[in-house]
Amino acid sequence: MLMPKKTKYRKHHRGRMKGTETRGNKVDFGDFGLQALEPAWITSRQIEAARRAMTRYTRRGGKIFIRIFPDKAVTAKPAETRMGSGKGSPEYWVAVVKPGRILFEIKGTTEEVAKEAMRLAAAKLPIKTKFLTKEMAEKEFEKKIGPKKIKVENSSENNSTDKEI
Repeated sequence: MLMPKKTKYRKHHRGRMKGTETRGNKVDFGDFGLQALEPAWITSRQIEAARRAMTRYTRRGGKIFIRIFPDKAVTAKPAETRMGSGKGSPEYWVAVVKPGRILFEIKGTTEEVAKEAMRLAAAKLPIKTKFLTKEMAEKEFEKKIGPKKIKVENSSENNSTDKEI
């Protein structure tokens, strides 16, 4: 299971999962990806279960990229303990996931195999997810941000204009 080798602090505040993901929201490494549609804490056990399901279905063909890492410790107090006496001890590790985050990517397989592997992985996760191809992800990103623009310098008139690619 995934967990950090060492951390600066043993115990974390709970925090909040407000807004959408601004980083890690594009398919970068593979050809197909699984995108989160809801905010959640995803435990290291859930990540491992999803990874195993994908690996078994693809029969170790292609490459699987895990784009999230559980770096937040969640504490719990023992059952039937009275109030007070401090915060509990760390029990498990979670990855904080916001909507739009790419959870897994696959490279080197067909779309049908990747889609089924992602479906099996999504069944292991506590959130709604969406299957993306690299082209779909780029189109969605372009809708939010707008088309790419470059600055073109005209040497004769010495003024600059923006042109869409």
